[in-house]
Amino acid sequence: MTVTASESAASRAAQVLSRPVTLNGLTVPNRIVMAPMTRMFSPGGVPGEDVLSYYARRAAAGVGLIVTEGTYVGHDSAGESSRVPRFHGEEQLAGWAKVAEAVHAAGGTIVPQLWHIGMVRKPGRPPFHEAPPVGPSGLRIGESEVTGKAMTQQDVDDVVAAFAEAAAAAERIGFDGVELHGAHGYLLDQFLWAGTNRRTDAYGGDPVARAKFAAEIVAAVRSAVSPEFPVIFRYSQWKQEAYDARLAETPEELEAILTPLAAAGVDVFHASTRRYWLPEFEGSDLNLAGWTKKLTGKPVITVGSVGLDGDFIKAFQGEGAALGNLDNLLDRMERDEFDMVAVGRALLQDPEWAAKVLGGRFDELEPYDAASMTRLT
Repeated sequence: MTVTASESAASRAAQVLSRPVTLNGLTVPNRIVMAPMTRMFSPGGVPGEDVLSYYARRAAAGVGLIVTEGTYVGHDSAGESSRVPRFHGEEQLAGWAKVAEAVHAAGGTIVPQLWHIGMVRKPGRPPFHEAPPVGPSGLRIGESEVTGKAMTQQDVDDVVAAFAEAAAAAERIGFDGVELHGAHGYLLDQFLWAGTNRRTDAYGGDPVARAKFAAEIVAAVRSAVSPEFPVIFRYSQWKQEAYDARLAETPEELEAILTPLAAAGVDVFHASTRRYWLPEFEGSDLNLAGWTKKLTGKPVITVGSVGLDGDFIKAFQGEGAALGNLDNLLDRMERDEFDMVAVGRALLQDPEWAAKVLGGRFDELEPYDAASMTRLT
């Protein structure tokens, strides 16, 4: 499939997206981010040469900032797959050090996404089969009966320490920052959302209390790394099992959640939506990233169906959804609604996506094919 685009559209895209941006002490060469995507190509949790090549290839093609797939922190209940990479252990960290070095050699920057899946984990899955799934209240999304372990204060302290240790390791082995996964119904999000957090202690109740656990993780990470080392926090309203879920119904509720996170040391927010062009609250066309920047003043990454498929490729021609086309994306960036744009599955399909967009080669863009999820190229 081929598409065409005007020279003016190509020139504008290159001009807007190629601008450097500073995130705390890190200067990223352009505004394109590779979104984190679970790939499960790391047997034993160790990223190998194929994972190294996968990330380095996209850095060489112009992606400014790579956020790795989610990596399990060093806690017994953090994950459930032996093929998802871990960010602890000598062999695992040695593999990640090589990945960071290769990305830097290709001209890019890279941060690991640190991850604990909490109650999403099913019991009895190796290599964590002896540890129960844990969460704020032991509840899975959409279930009313407790099927896991409600975390004790010791559990909370252990998880906070695991995130801090992983962040310190990331800086030690050469990464440019870290991203904390607080989105999509995983552990940090389970605390943030009233639907899974039924606690009556200091970690449950109003939005500020529900943010306490995540804020403690942010503060511990901030203390474990250098002051200039960027700390990114990814969050969402929606969950994998509940697309209509909402952390906040109003800007005021959202501000109550984000303010303690920013105060604890978040440098950048990564606001995950399914369609970036949709307004988040009535009375404003700001999306979730736009509201995040307005409420916190921090740099923000937006994400959601950017470059995903043939429909979006048509948008480069001014076709398709009026709010989802390229001009709309660039307009929002030029008025500083958000600072960076994360691209996900389009970069699985086409490792050269960033180079083609930055170079105005829209006629070479490839539509997304789900088969790209099954390979690592």
